[in-house]
Amino acid sequence: MADKEKDQKAKTSQEDVETKEAPKKEDVSKDSKKESKKTSKAGSEAEQLIKEVADLKKKNDELEDKYIRSQAEIQNMANRQKKEIAGLIKYDGQKLAKEILPVLDNLERALQVDVTDETGKQLKKGVEMVQQHMVKAVEDNNVTAVDNVGEKFDPADSQAVQTVPADKDHPADTVVQVLQKGYKLNDRVLRPAMVVVAK
Repeated sequence: MADKEKDQKAKTSQEDVETKEAPKKEDVSKDSKKESKKTSKAGSEAEQLIKEVADLKKKNDELEDKYIRSQAEIQNMANRQKKEIAGLIKYDGQKLAKEILPVLDNLERALQVDVTDETGKQLKKGVEMVQQHMVKAVEDNNVTAVDNVGEKFDPADSQAVQTVPADKDHPADTVVQVLQKGYKLNDRVLRPAMVVVAK
């Protein structure tokens, strides 16, 4: 009987230990709910962070694109400005040169007049000196005369005001005579030459 009581007590104490050690079903479900809430919360935070990173990358790409475009536009503006300045320098004095051309024409006409007396010869010599100085001044500023007698007619720098029949000395489409000189500033025509062309 004593042995039976001992076995009974041992069995009861064993069950007590098992009940104490074994977690209750309620506790397990509460813990798993907490775990799942933590996991879902962490997952949603991760998704939100991933979305924010994607948005920031997109904004960064847009800003980088705008920056590159702005840099290209600034470079284009600088290049345009350089070209405009180069053009201004290259064609500097164009207005003045155009206004001087009629003066040169009149000086050349004055030199074509025949003079016989001494006073007229001295006056013609003075006009010739002025004309030479004017020609030198315009040539020093890159203005050149278009005097193309005997050359092929070029409508880019000459204007045909009269035609004559072609002959062995003047083939077709060549300039026979320059009625009024034309002038160029570098490669820009200031005034086309008035010419007679053989046809």
